[in-house]
Amino acid sequence: MHNSFTLIVVLFILLVIVGSAYIA
Repeated sequence: MHNSFTLIVVLFILLVIVGSAYIA
């Protein structure tokens, strides 16, 4: 269960990084 939560957090952080790189 905790593994799924960690996976979601990692995917969210990746999305934010990619989004920032795309905007910059």
